[in-house]
Amino acid sequence: MTLELPVFRLGLAGFSAQQEAELSAVLASGAPGAMVWERGQMADCDAWWVNGARVQWLGDETVMVPAGNPAGHSFQFHLPEVERPVAFSMPLACVDFQPTYSFIAASRRSMDAVLEKFEAWLSPLSAQFCLASHIVEHETALGAGTFHVRLNSTLLAVVNMPGEIAVLPSASPADFEEAVWSRQHPGIEIPDNFLRTTVSQLMWQYAVRTQRDVLPNHYRTSLLYYRRPPRVPQLAVTDSHLLLMRELACAPATFDALQERCALDSRQLARDLAALYFVGSITSNPRRAGLKPKPRRKGRSEAAQGLHSSMPSALDSVFPEEAMRKSPVFRDLTVPAALAPR
Repeated sequence: MTLELPVFRLGLAGFSAQQEAELSAVLASGAPGAMVWERGQMADCDAWWVNGARVQWLGDETVMVPAGNPAGHSFQFHLPEVERPVAFSMPLACVDFQPTYSFIAASRRSMDAVLEKFEAWLSPLSAQFCLASHIVEHETALGAGTFHVRLNSTLLAVVNMPGEIAVLPSASPADFEEAVWSRQHPGIEIPDNFLRTTVSQLMWQYAVRTQRDVLPNHYRTSLLYYRRPPRVPQLAVTDSHLLLMRELACAPATFDALQERCALDSRQLARDLAALYFVGSITSNPRRAGLKPKPRRKGRSEAAQGLHSSMPSALDSVFPEEAMRKSPVFRDLTVPAALAPR
């Protein structure tokens, strides 16, 4: 398969509309084969660029960034609580602190250099993404079980389908291209330095960062049903994901109906639905949604009815009533309110 790299999202704070347009153009003109960066909403981004000329130091390691244009909003954050890399454009308006990352907005070389540092900081996420890409590519052949992923003598990952995933944080995208998968006995030891996650969280991160259209074709024509909240950290679930789940919790709908009801462009809708699909939150099979399917009309083929999901059934085979009994294990990783069909 072709080497696939994740899409990283960058938030911009304190810049004028013209400056934002210029910086966004820089991101869009990245070199082929390099990591892909795109502009995003501050709360959902992997990293931030802040206009250092507008920074106000409030003390106690708190920074205020006034809006850079009349339509914008001021932005305030406490540096120790920021769980992403932050770079400030130079020069700084205050001299009360020295940022870990800085750049010169007029220099393409300086901006590329700080993005490279961000990519090094985000390398564990890249390793998880590349592993998920291979799972998607070879899911049918893999099936359930425990696997070692090795490059020569180096262990890159331990994959327990559909349980826990552990990845070597320093593994590069190229490492996974030459890696060999081998089936192992359950209960094997995982190295302490490996980054652990669940299959649901791994596939969610992949779905929201891939440039590929990974939504199954029949999800664009079949009725889609809500199953349960995604078992991922709450902060990973965006407003558009919540909107789609609430719409489907009210009533099943097709892709076109959701697009009209939620006012999302088709690309964004496909990406959001793919994330929900990969973690088993939605399905095209009414049985998996806990509903009785309508009788099939005579003379209609299976193809005419539409094929049902395969990936979520392999990654997550828990039916809704079983999930409710097991929910205490995952309660801290779901959206705030339980959504159920009405």
